[in-house]
Amino acid sequence: MVFTLPHELNRLCQRNPALLYNLLFRCVAETLLEVAADPRHLGAEIGFLAILHSWGQNLMLHPHLHCLVPVGGLSADHSRWVRPRYRFFLPVGVLKKVFRGKFLEGLKRAYRRGKLSLGGATAPLKDPKVFRALLQTLNRKDWVVYVKPAMAGPQPVLRYLGRYTHRVAISYHRLISIDGE
Repeated sequence: MVFTLPHELNRLCQRNPALLYNLLFRCVAETLLEVAADPRHLGAEIGFLAILHSWGQNLMLHPHLHCLVPVGGLSADHSRWVRPRYRFFLPVGVLKKVFRGKFLEGLKRAYRRGKLSLGGATAPLKDPKVFRALLQTLNRKDWVVYVKPAMAGPQPVLRYLGRYTHRVAISYHRLISIDGE
């Protein structure tokens, strides 16, 4: 699964990386645990691994979390393994709405408590009307949550993880020149 922040949050992420990336991790975790625990969807306790990527392949800011989730989870009494009802483990539409709601609520809380650093390009957000307009825009957006079908065993999972954990940030073929500076 991949949970992506809308590009409208990029400047806030640049100005407040620790705060917003921690919020991203927390909201994704809460979303996965809540939706999976709901008996209408899975009714199970799940585990998962999340990896933050802050840049896209085009080297532009693109904050998103890659999550590896086992296909299923433990029943509430931990006596059996519960398999998903859906091809994509949990309903994507529900994940999107819950994730968006949790993130926007956390962002509002940070704003109210004065935790956001607002200067430079984000200075206009000091005006509560401008901040509310941003929240309205974000609330109307269809947030991106991508869910892949389950991988067939541990080898594809390890290959997938390896692509992200054992590469340099910029491969040599992308470098135009090196001048020592």
